[in-house]
Amino acid sequence: MDGTDVTRALLAHREVLQQFAVRELRLFGSTLRGEADDTSDIDLLVDYDPAARVGLFAFVRLQRRLTELLGRRVDLATPDALHPALCEGILREAVRVA
Repeated sequence: MDGTDVTRALLAHREVLQQFAVRELRLFGSTLRGEADDTSDIDLLVDYDPAARVGLFAFVRLQRRLTELLGRRVDLATPDALHPALCEGILREAVRVA
């Protein structure tokens, strides 16, 4: 699965993203760079609708649902949760996919 496949799958399931108050999903990491293999996860950054109150349980449910939809383990993060040493590089690399 590459970045184009991820984008297609997510756009086909926009209603799921709306249910979870997702404003934007950005892909980064090996899948985006075309370096993923069969064991690679899909790295996604999620930005929520600012009016939504999203807790930990909803975050975990979204991660599980994305894993189901994409057929591969998803490593989901919010920009605020990124390690400061990695944040700048990840944000520079990340590409909006939904």
